[in-house]
Amino acid sequence: MKPSSVSHVSLFGMKIDRVTLRGATDRVMDWCRDSRGESCRYVVTPNVDHAVQLSHNVPLQLSYAGAAMVLADGAPIVGASRLLGQALPERVAGSDLVPSVLAAAADSERPLRVFLLGAGPGVAERAAANIHENYAGVEIVGTHCPPLGFEHDSEANQAAIDAVAAAKPDLLVVGLGAPKQELWVAKHHEQLDAKVALCAGATIDFLAGEKKRSPVWLQRLGLEWFHRLATEPRRLLRRYATDALVFPQLVWREWRRAGSV
Repeated sequence: MKPSSVSHVSLFGMKIDRVTLRGATDRVMDWCRDSRGESCRYVVTPNVDHAVQLSHNVPLQLSYAGAAMVLADGAPIVGASRLLGQALPERVAGSDLVPSVLAAAADSERPLRVFLLGAGPGVAERAAANIHENYAGVEIVGTHCPPLGFEHDSEANQAAIDAVAAAKPDLLVVGLGAPKQELWVAKHHEQLDAKVALCAGATIDFLAGEKKRSPVWLQRLGLEWFHRLATEPRRLLRRYATDALVFPQLVWREWRRAGSV
């Protein structure tokens, strides 16, 4: 079968880019090399939980609609796309995209200026040290750990925006957790003085060594969720149980919709 020329697929209320990790990396690097625009482009990486939340969260729907790129960070999303006849080429996880972009910076003519926003106290600083050690061509120009609930405090919220503005990064890596990070970046992307923002969940924690990703063989089997559940059962059990009930209903709804067209 020849690869489709369609640039995106419409599933679960999202327009998901039909792109590989390599293609997504190249696109982000191209944006980072561009001149600074009037607003910051931002990238979101939906998984099953995002799709479930999106089904009833209108502000989240709007944040996804404004994204410059939407990537399928979830094996079930990719599997559903194939079942529904709108096959995505592969899973593109935020925690894969960020290291891929950092690695690609080694081939750039000038350093890639990166700012890390989010994670717990001291975590972004440890991630910055590891990036400096492992990725040539990357310059960490700042980190900021906003306090819990900062998005509801005008002064703390502005402090986060000002921290980014002072550094003027090419790439802003945002690790505030979903859906907070998507909603916050969508609301403030016109104020963020960065070329590109990646809503990347726990990626800063992974780069810092604060959390460990699942073994590669589990990722290839589409079972990274199992590793996360095993390591954080109290936080994730209820969410995963809800997703397991709701997501098949969303797939069935898409199936019926496709059959009626």
